[in-house]
Amino acid sequence: MIRTQRLAAGVCALLAALAAGIAFPAGATADETTAAAPKVDLVLDVSGSMRTKDMDGGTRMAAAKQAFNEVLDATPENVLLGIRTLGANYPGDDRKTGCKDTAQLYPVGPLDRTEAKTAVATLSPTGWTPIGPALLKAADDLEGGTGSKRIVLISDGEDTCPPLDPCEVAREIAAKGIGLTIDTLGLVPNVKMRQQLSCIAEATGGTYTSVEHTDELTDRVNQLVDRAADPVVTPVAAEGAASCAKAPMLKSGLYTDREEFGQERWYRVDVEPGQELRASVSVSADRAVNPDYGVLLRAVTVHGREIVRGEAAGIGRTDVVSTGLRYPKAESDDDDAPAETVCVQVTHSYSAAAGVKTTPGMPLELTVDVVDGPSQASDVASFGLGRGWWLLGVLVLVGFLAGVLWGWASRWRVAVWRTN
Repeated sequence: MIRTQRLAAGVCALLAALAAGIAFPAGATADETTAAAPKVDLVLDVSGSMRTKDMDGGTRMAAAKQAFNEVLDATPENVLLGIRTLGANYPGDDRKTGCKDTAQLYPVGPLDRTEAKTAVATLSPTGWTPIGPALLKAADDLEGGTGSKRIVLISDGEDTCPPLDPCEVAREIAAKGIGLTIDTLGLVPNVKMRQQLSCIAEATGGTYTSVEHTDELTDRVNQLVDRAADPVVTPVAAEGAASCAKAPMLKSGLYTDREEFGQERWYRVDVEPGQELRASVSVSADRAVNPDYGVLLRAVTVHGREIVRGEAAGIGRTDVVSTGLRYPKAESDDDDAPAETVCVQVTHSYSAAAGVKTTPGMPLELTVDVVDGPSQASDVASFGLGRGWWLLGVLVLVGFLAGVLWGWASRWRVAVWRTN
């Protein structure tokens, strides 16, 4: 009897535990999902110039509202989306006040489509174009979480709030190393606006798009929101040192840093016997630079002896220069053999064009991967050919056989000619 009661109590306890697991996992799962969910902040210019009627017979504001409604309907469920405005509230002539006119129309978070559409419907072209202040606030809107972060800026004019340069603001945001990308869309752009919006996008690895029709605006914003939903690896901010002795220790991963003109950046990586270090670096020109530049990536010992290097050069036709290297460390018979500390050095030969600011430094992205080394010596590249030695051997053999056959055929033809 007692045994039966205990068995019944155990079954009840088990059922209660299962019920609790079914009833309450949503909270933990939701927290984890929110932490890693992609975030998008749509930043819309609502300045007075948005009244202009040159978008398919309607105003630029009407085109933006239509595009926003369609984008909100198509936004993936896992995207945390918000809307920020600039120039939407102050109609006066005081520049100091007008340059503070940026507000969060809809907070970044789970999307209530009806509420967001209602908020967009209330907008009316009003004031100034404080792009720089709006970008700073938008970066704050996207703080927290581990998912991708993207600002989509839609404007029909250049910033009207000097001396705060929105391009410099974008560089400062990129220098924080928070993995935030800014994409820009210019409505019926002029040359000056195109240059400014392009500079903002390039500073953070984003894209610039010129838009002159409503359907183009809808399609492009949808693409950018969908792109935010794609899984990405967010770079980790790392601050390289001026020497190997003070360099940070890195593990396998993707890192971002800034390197000023004429500067060196050093990092350290531990490589165990039997492992292989694979590293690559990309340095991008986020401002006007002089042609003819290069990037050098070196692996050296802690005593300064160079192990291997990778280098690449550009002549002004590309904004990014990349190079990489591989270093396999031989296996050891000693199971307790210590890891080797490898110093990784990054330098570049970019130089700023006249009148261009040199700070913050040029953005660089460093990939470090420490993997198990090849088990056989033949797996390691030999004289740059690697497994190409097999192909080279086949080609030599085929060439030899072809030569023998050709010589035999030639002698046979000569013999026939002499006989005849």
